[in-house]
Amino acid sequence: MGTPEPSKVRIGRKRKSAEDPQRKPPPPPSPLGPKIPPQTPGPRSPQPFRYAPLWWVIFALLMVWNFYSFFPRKTAQATLPYSEFVTQLDNGNVSSVRIVGAAITGTLEHAITWPPPRAAAAAAPTGKQTPAQGGRAPPGANTPPKTPANTTAKPAAPSAQRSTPPRPQVAPQPQPQPQAQAQTVQPAMYTQFRTTFPELVGDPTLMPTLRSKHVVINVAQPATPWFAFLLTDGLPILLAIGLLVWMGRQASRSQSGLFGFGRTRARRYSEEQPKLTFQDVAGADEAKKDLTEVVDFLRHPSKYLAIGARIPRGVLLVGPPGTGKTLLARAVAGEAGVPFFHISGSEFVEMFVGVGASRVRDLFTQAKAAQPAIVFVDELDAVGRRRGAGLGATNDEREQTLNQLLVEMDGFDERQQVILLAATNRPDVLDPALLRPGRFDRQVVVPVPDWRGRMGILKIHTRHLQLASDVDLERLARTATGLSGADLANLCNEAALGAARANRKEVQMGDFENAWEKIVLGAERSTVLTARDRRVVAYHEGGHAVVAWLTPAADPVRKVSIVPHGRALGITAQLPDEDRYNMSRTDLMAKLDVMLGGRGAEALVIGDITTGAENDLVEATRLGRRMITRWGMGSLGPVAFDYHDEQPFLGYQLSQGRDYSEATAARIDEEIEALLAERQAAVRQLLTGARERLDRLVEALLKEETVGDTELRRLLGPRPEGPAAPSALRAAAIVKAAPAVK
Repeated sequence: MGTPEPSKVRIGRKRKSAEDPQRKPPPPPSPLGPKIPPQTPGPRSPQPFRYAPLWWVIFALLMVWNFYSFFPRKTAQATLPYSEFVTQLDNGNVSSVRIVGAAITGTLEHAITWPPPRAAAAAAPTGKQTPAQGGRAPPGANTPPKTPANTTAKPAAPSAQRSTPPRPQVAPQPQPQPQAQAQTVQPAMYTQFRTTFPELVGDPTLMPTLRSKHVVINVAQPATPWFAFLLTDGLPILLAIGLLVWMGRQASRSQSGLFGFGRTRARRYSEEQPKLTFQDVAGADEAKKDLTEVVDFLRHPSKYLAIGARIPRGVLLVGPPGTGKTLLARAVAGEAGVPFFHISGSEFVEMFVGVGASRVRDLFTQAKAAQPAIVFVDELDAVGRRRGAGLGATNDEREQTLNQLLVEMDGFDERQQVILLAATNRPDVLDPALLRPGRFDRQVVVPVPDWRGRMGILKIHTRHLQLASDVDLERLARTATGLSGADLANLCNEAALGAARANRKEVQMGDFENAWEKIVLGAERSTVLTARDRRVVAYHEGGHAVVAWLTPAADPVRKVSIVPHGRALGITAQLPDEDRYNMSRTDLMAKLDVMLGGRGAEALVIGDITTGAENDLVEATRLGRRMITRWGMGSLGPVAFDYHDEQPFLGYQLSQGRDYSEATAARIDEEIEALLAERQAAVRQLLTGARERLDRLVEALLKEETVGDTELRRLLGPRPEGPAAPSALRAAAIVKAAPAVK
């Protein structure tokens, strides 16, 4: 009975599709598997900006005002030629005038017909100019009589009416009226007029005539032109308004305004940007293997949810600087094909309390809306430091931000597809609540690569370089012991820059060697030393080299130079033959002997000691203390002291106290002194027996300044047989500072 039902449903769907041919086919299944409906609403598609109805009303009113301003309207003033104005003034028909610059407006005592009927009738056919077109009007034209009762009487002669001295004839002022308009103007009665004063010609009799006719005279300053007003008063205001508008847009765009201060500043890498995959990452095979499962979680979440598994909420990448933690996080996003939000831990912390917590909430809100997604927080220790550690370490803003981060990580819905990736090189300073399972379920260690990993990294960073035939990447990877991925990328770039400076088309092996020396040993300096200083430096570096050469457990010496490199006056470069991560007591004793070899050579040959051995003594004392207090290599037995002597928090060690007595501390100091004194005596005895070899090496250094391993073998003879040469955990070379003699 249960089997026919699904068939009925399928038949019904087929019939519906046949009935509606316009219906779109169902979308193909997603490669990420069936998507689970999110608990929160998804991201809305961007809606086009729409203007409010009020803006349309304002726009319509502005257009109406614009058309009304430029639409020609019938004026209540007659535009008279200046000659006609003079005629009306002489006849006493002007009652008042207003003079504004060259423009004259006024009122007539009796209305006149303008233009005169005879002039309007004869203007167009004959082409003869009428007074309206700039022609001179007859003396008595269109002038009402002095007596209102007699409207047809002609005015008296001008000489009989004027009591003022005779005025010179003024040329009529032509009015800029088109001929077509003059043909269509109909005569009308006007009591208001306007005219233009001839400024170029002038009329000195105008004011006396106005006063004699008892005309009311009003004078006003001409209005400032709009262009001049715009340049003087309006332009600064417009610039200020434009600046305010631009600042407001910039503030809203960068979300740094007053209302966007609490928004997250995470950068989102979309699918349009170049993708990184695991093929672009080398030297971290174990880390990639762990992160491959995270990619599978994001691609096929239903497979894990169906069986009852919970998707990891957080993955913490731990490793030294430059090992590729950020690169791995971007590769995870590229492999999974999901949105990737990137932000630094320091961007959460601000001077205002509560801003960091608000940004954390906004970040996770955006990530949940775009799920499945990855949130990557770089330098997590900037915001996730242990709370209440050290003296004066309380920071309300940072602690509130951390509390909000803990709540957001613990408040994830089990069906939400948001994974938090974080990177740090100081996991010891993180808060314990942040590292517990349920928040950061996994910790992926990204160590310094071995020689195979270094070779893979070199292949990635040299695939765009033009390499010469003598470049041996395997040899380069074996000699670059202890370099991280960032160091190797810098090595390849420095080699390419060196080849370009030499105007070569290909990068040679010598370019890589010079780049290695520049990165590890420091760039050469052209410091000129005196003969005495050069001799002291030569014996100092020679002492390091002879002790390392004659000590079987020491790393092989590759190069000795008295040329200043970086901050050192001389260098003794030691390179291990292989990667080793466990060192014996014999190996550590050999390191102490090499460190004390420079000071021993100075005391043996010169008879005095200099300040150049400061760094050697500091490193030797630190190594001796670790041997006694951490590794149990002294007479105190298998006891560890000072296992938390490198706490990064100020005053944390004072608050924790010391877990051994003052008598034990005194014994530790005595053990360190005895160990260093013993090794110093052994070094002096070794150098005394090899004095002849030391002198030969010093002579070669003073002559050549740099001696390689081949020349060392000729000068010092073969190395004694012994255990395999050890390597430091993070050293590719040991750079010794030569003495600076005053």
